[in-house]
This record gives sequence, structure tokens and C-alpha cells, in this order.
Amino acid sequence: MSPTPTASGPFPAPKASPVRTAARLDRPFLIGFLLTAGGLSALVLGIALSNLSTVLVSIGFAVFLALGLEPLVRALVRRGVPRGWAVVIVFGLVILFVAGVIAIVLPTVIGQLTDFAHSVPDLIRGFQRSEVFRFLEQNLGDGFDSVVADVQSFLTDPGNILAISGGALQVGITIASVVSSTIIVVVLTLYFVATLPAIKRAAITLIAARRRARVAELADRIAESVGGYLSGMALLALCNAVFVFVLHLILRLPFPQLMAVLAFCITLIPLVGSVLYGVMAAVLALFSDPTAALIFAVVYLIYMQLEAYLLTPRVMSRTIAVPGSLVIIGALVGGTLLGLLGALVAIPVTAAILLIVREVWIPRQDALT
Repeated sequence: MSPTPTASGPFPAPKASPVRTAARLDRPFLIGFLLTAGGLSALVLGIALSNLSTVLVSIGFAVFLALGLEPLVRALVRRGVPRGWAVVIVFGLVILFVAGVIAIVLPTVIGQLTDFAHSVPDLIRGFQRSEVFRFLEQNLGDGFDSVVADVQSFLTDPGNILAISGGALQVGITIASVVSSTIIVVVLTLYFVATLPAIKRAAITLIAARRRARVAELADRIAESVGGYLSGMALLALCNAVFVFVLHLILRLPFPQLMAVLAFCITLIPLVGSVLYGVMAAVLALFSDPTAALIFAVVYLIYMQLEAYLLTPRVMSRTIAVPGSLVIIGALVGGTLLGLLGALVAIPVTAAILLIVREVWIPRQDALT
């Protein structure tokens, strides 16, 4: 007589042995020791990762920059340049560009920062004589005048800036830390760019042999998409900085070089960078010339539309399209977890996840039907 089929198959599922269950329950010390050891291991791992956060962020920035430089290296390799020389050429051009920008822009920016600090009282007095200030004072009351006076006294006192940054000693420590981290990032970036193909081959060997070809193809597409995105973001930020510099010169707004540098740095933040810079620049221009500030806000808003609908699609044509909602969510999550680095890598990581979902997960789900 054949066994009666059950929900789990033709034979009933084996039951847990009462003897084994009792043996496990009769060892409370062993179970407690294992649970405590696991909890302590997790705690030690968390503390170690927290202490290594600076190193991990430096490695992340280096990988980020290496993927951004990889398309330039590949372009030279396709033209017959050996990869070693291609890496040297690209890295040399980047260093020359950065050094040239620093040599040309940094002294001017420092001078303009000093002029800005000295011109704060004049800017505020000019703002107090404007029609905008009278309108705000009439609608907000006498308290608005005291707020402006408090802002002026705060900005003109260097001790407040030192207090915010933790004092002169903390400022020195921060500068030294930034310099050392920058050197580490530059060295790691050079290493990653030079050995990226070898690193990829070594990583693929950890995958099962039957899946290596598919994984290598996906890795190439992800790297190409991420590299194209990073190069595109840098190009868009450079266009933004040039436009801001020219616009400040035309409108005769103060500190054009400083505002151009700020535009390049802030607009690297995906999606919201241009908006943040536009609001900040318009508010600063308001203290100098309200009419010019209004013109700047309108013209920059028009440029943002041209950038969104004309420049960005052409520059980002080789990258994976990411829905706007996922861009916002990714930027918020990445910024919360890893600060600036997280906000910068949010879209590439999201694009890589979308590619894996489209190329791996969805085909598997379709095959099950």
C-alpha cells in the first residue's frame, strides 16, 4: 500500500527529534554564551566601522573619481594609446587643470572672501536704504531691523566664526585632516584607475564559472554608466560655473570668481544643487543690488530649464535614466548615511540597482510564468 500524499509531498515531513530539542534546552549556558559572543562581535564590528569611517569615505571618493576618469582612459585606449600611458596622460591633465584653477582662482577667491568680510557692513547699510528693506520693515515691524543688526554684528565678529568651527586649534586640525585625506584620495584614485581592469577580473573570478560572462557584461555596463554619469555631472557643473561667472560680470555683481567656484561645487549635488545655488546667489545679490538680483534670479531660472531639458539629456545620453522620485529618495538616503559622498553616489548606485533589476530580476520573474 502506497504512503498517503501530504502537503509537503508523498511522504510526511520529518519531525524534530524530542531528544535533540531537549539537549539544546538542557544547555542554557552554551546558548547564552553563543548569543553573547554574537552580540559582542556585532558591537566590536560596529565600533571598528565607526573608527574607520574616514578611511572608508576616502576609499569611496577614490572609487568615485576613478570611475569618473575611466571613460577618458578608455577613449585614449580605443585610439591606440597603451593603457598605462593613457592613465598617465589623463591623470596628468587632471592635475594640471586643478593646479591651474587653484593658481588662477584661489588667490582671487581668497581676496574676494576678505573683501566680502570687510564689505558686510556696507552691504547691509545699502540694503537698509533699499525699497525692499522698507517694504519688509513695514510688514514685519521694528523687530526686522533688530534682526538685521544682529546679523551684521555676528558676521563682522571673527570670533563667532572660530566659535562655530571649534576654535583656532580645531580649525588647524581640520585643515591638516583635509590635506591628508586629499593626498590619500589622490593616491588611491591613481591606483584604482591604473588597476581597474585587474580589480574587475579578480572580482569576477569569485563568481561561479557559468555566470562570469553575464556578470562581466553587467559590470562593464554599470561601470560605463556610472563613469558617464560622473563625467557628465562634472561637465554640467563646469558649464554652470562659467555661466554664473559671465552673468555676474554682465550684471556687475560682486565676487564673480568666488560665486563661480561655489556654483561648480554646489551644482555637483544631484537634482537640488542648481536650486540651492540659485536661491543662495539671489539672496546674496539682493544685498548688493535688488534689481540685479531679480534679473539674476530670472536669467538663472531660464538657464536651469535649458540645462534640464537641453544640456542634461545630451550629456547624460549614455547613462541609465533614473526616475525623478528615485533620484530624490536616493539623494536623501545617501546624504543621511554618508553625507556629501552619499549624495554624490546616490544616482550611480540607484542606476546600477535599476540595471540589475531590469537585466536580472525581471527576466527571471518573466521566465517563471
